[in-house]
Amino acid sequence: MKKLTTRHWIGIGIAIAVALGAFLFLSQSKIFYFLLGIAFVIAALPFLVSVLIEVGREKEKEEMFLEFSRNLVESVRAGIPISRGIANLGGKDFGSLTPHITKLANQIKLGIPVRQALGIFADDIKNKIISRSIVLITEAEKSGGDIALILESVAKSVAEVEDLKKERRTGMYNLVVQGYIIFFIFIIIMLVMQLKFIPLITSTLMAAGSGGATGFAAVPEQISIEKLNQLFFWLVMVQSLFAGLVVGKLSEGFIKAGIKHSFILVTISILLTTGAGAIFK
Repeated sequence: MKKLTTRHWIGIGIAIAVALGAFLFLSQSKIFYFLLGIAFVIAALPFLVSVLIEVGREKEKEEMFLEFSRNLVESVRAGIPISRGIANLGGKDFGSLTPHITKLANQIKLGIPVRQALGIFADDIKNKIISRSIVLITEAEKSGGDIALILESVAKSVAEVEDLKKERRTGMYNLVVQGYIIFFIFIIIMLVMQLKFIPLITSTLMAAGSGGATGFAAVPEQISIEKLNQLFFWLVMVQSLFAGLVVGKLSEGFIKAGIKHSFILVTISILLTTGAGAIFK
């Protein structure tokens, strides 16, 4: 588990301040729950930013590893041993991979075997695509096969994976848009039921039950609109959370990508439900 940074603590501090202010001064106000929703969004935003940065770094690592593989192929094709080729690439810029490649090159220069150095390289990066590629390279180096051909195949494989990811994101764009549209229709229906139909039906049942009308005598008097509103609120929150995860999984292939969609949908849900409740209360 990663440590909380200054950005996280600032967000949490501001959220606590907003929540305390709401509890102390506006607990009976119409905008009380709206302010609590804003506090939640402020607290969660730094964590979303961290996830997005991490996902962006993973994509950059894969792209830079492709560039590293291509450069290494060119070196080996020129007759340079793989160990020397890696050492020569240690001074080049490969974005977020630069410190890892520099470490790899320094290990090779110190006399550490290529297989061991590449294993450490894969353990440090912790990326599935890169780890699989490193396994192929180390096995080829171990068996004494055509290392240039293996490196070229690895570079081609990584390039194809990146192309497939891009095609998947492009192809799933319409599905993502449809998911958002369906969610907005769902939340509009829920708000109309919560703010219009439920109060009307509840008041009608209570009035009929208290008046002794036939068929309504058993209706409990403790029917609470607030409890029903809470149930609707949590229903919308659960729907927002899992709808975002599903959209991310379908569009990019992994659950972590859905966190940003979940955050967007949860934020919209909180602000719409609490804001609408404050306006129409």
